[in-house]
Amino acid sequence: MQLNISINNESKYSVTGAIKELLNNRRSKMLLRTKLSYEIEDKTLIINSDDPIERVAELLSLAAKYINAEVNYDTQINSDIKLFREKELQFEEFTSKAKDIKANNCITEDFDNFTNVLIQNMTERRLYPLQLLSAYHLAFSQSGCNFSVPGAGKTSIVYGAYTYLKNLPTDNPKKIDKIIIIGPLSSFGPWELEFEECFGRKVNCKRINGSISAENKKQYFYGQTAELILISYASVVSIKESIQYFLSNHKVMVVLDEAHKIKNTSGGIISSSILELANLCTSRVVLTGTPVPNGYEDLYNLFNFIWPKRNVTEYNVGQLRDMSTSINDDRVNPLMSNIDPYYIRIKKGDLNIPKPVENAPILVQMGESQQRVYDFIEKRFVDEINNSNTSLHSSLVKAKLIRLQQVASNPALLKESLNRFAEENYDNFNTIEKEDSLIMQDVMRYYSDEIPAKFIKCAELVNQIIEENGKVVIWAIFIKTIESLQNYLSSVGVESRTLYGATPVATDGMTPEDINYELTREAIISEFHNADCSYNVIIANPFAVAESISLHKVCHNAIYIERSFNCAHFIQSKDRIHRYGLPEDTITNYYYLLSRNTVDEVIDNRLKIKEERMLALIESSPIPLFDNIGDEGNEDIKAIILDYVKRKNRIL
Repeated sequence: MQLNISINNESKYSVTGAIKELLNNRRSKMLLRTKLSYEIEDKTLIINSDDPIERVAELLSLAAKYINAEVNYDTQINSDIKLFREKELQFEEFTSKAKDIKANNCITEDFDNFTNVLIQNMTERRLYPLQLLSAYHLAFSQSGCNFSVPGAGKTSIVYGAYTYLKNLPTDNPKKIDKIIIIGPLSSFGPWELEFEECFGRKVNCKRINGSISAENKKQYFYGQTAELILISYASVVSIKESIQYFLSNHKVMVVLDEAHKIKNTSGGIISSSILELANLCTSRVVLTGTPVPNGYEDLYNLFNFIWPKRNVTEYNVGQLRDMSTSINDDRVNPLMSNIDPYYIRIKKGDLNIPKPVENAPILVQMGESQQRVYDFIEKRFVDEINNSNTSLHSSLVKAKLIRLQQVASNPALLKESLNRFAEENYDNFNTIEKEDSLIMQDVMRYYSDEIPAKFIKCAELVNQIIEENGKVVIWAIFIKTIESLQNYLSSVGVESRTLYGATPVATDGMTPEDINYELTREAIISEFHNADCSYNVIIANPFAVAESISLHKVCHNAIYIERSFNCAHFIQSKDRIHRYGLPEDTITNYYYLLSRNTVDEVIDNRLKIKEERMLALIESSPIPLFDNIGDEGNEDIKAIILDYVKRKNRIL
């Protein structure tokens, strides 16, 4: 008996011959039914499968043994099987070499050639040893992940690999000629600036974001294109087909910056659209310092983009999710071993940068009016928690917590709708009810009677820093605080600029000569770096700009006038001025302004605990699973209640 197998299209195979015998045998029929999808058409077995042909052929050969049949393949399938086996051998060889590169066991001749290409073509930047090794690993593999901490120089590493691959001979299959960066809007300026600092020339660049019409976005990819193309994550969905056309007709390195944004494994439209681009990329790069913020399942899409359809993790999403919830799961070590060759990670301790100065918190006594409003809001918050069955995760509790944080900083914020500050809809919730007329009067006339004590102390500290020829970034959580603080500083003679969600990003083609350019993030950061800059202060929001921007070359002071319980944003904001490249004698100062006997002190204590845990995890783990730190929202609120009780007991 014989089984003859031929290919219909990429995922359909036809099997003729002893089909009746094959399906009458219980064991062969069970194997086909459980492992392959098939149907019968005119005595022909039609198999539908996305599995590699090698896998399909292996299953059919096993089924044929149950009926003692000989299996014959057509010429195309024989060729495909041979090609598949060759690729498997190449992949195994790559995996072995990639491990050697990570272990710094490089082939001297190859590494010297790589280094020489960078010296000749990346003329303005010399990578430090770990950056050079990371760039070499990426160039060798063409596709890889970099999970280094913020400040490690991931952008320079990518440009190093890009330089080598771009300068390969034309007939080399690894050669690339374009680079696409898909990332948050805040990353656009840094990628352009870093290019100029690496190569000593301005890059021919195109920005694809919300400022361009959908039709113009699509049409761009069918004509002459720039060397560097910057695309926001939100823009990918509507122009996916145009990008696919572009990738099919050019040799392109595609970089996912802040790639944790594609971690959604539940069919998210952005994640799905980007994964559909993977097969068409000549080179694929994933950059993120937080690859598994929620669980090991976050790795799934990252490595599916790097190696499409290969599943290098060797686990499915459900298994990865289960591993995240199990303490000391036996599968974690095999998982790390599986993905080890395909990523590089530089830790904070590897950067050899001078330690920053963590100045003791500056406790500020609130004014009489602010104190009265705070005491009222705090009591309402504690009573709500203690006297009801309200969940600590409820919108009501979140709303009251936001209000408590606001009044500790700036009671005037209570005049604003909560919808300006949070994603939840709080239209039906008012912290201060109409009958609380005395408190409402305090809030409504705030500023006319009293300036927030933090503003006054902040101005004193800023002036001290400026007198010592320093520059400073002030971090604030609430938009109204940013705007009000800027006005107050201006009133006392201190000029500043703001960086938050409403600060515009430069549109494509915008130049410094354009009338609105000076209002953009790029212009503000660029001017801030100038020695003769007209302002020495930037007021920023960590939710909007804690990623991507670098201020460490000119700014060594950060003042925190407001903080939330979010430790990730806090650490990221600190890294804006504490990064690789700082001279050994640089003193980086962090200052924390806290309203005395308020939620500010609780936040300070909670962040110290969280930061210690998170940094220990970052430095000790090959890939830190931040979810292991625990969901501390409940613990944060409990800490507020405990602090309140302790203070009241002291008074009594």
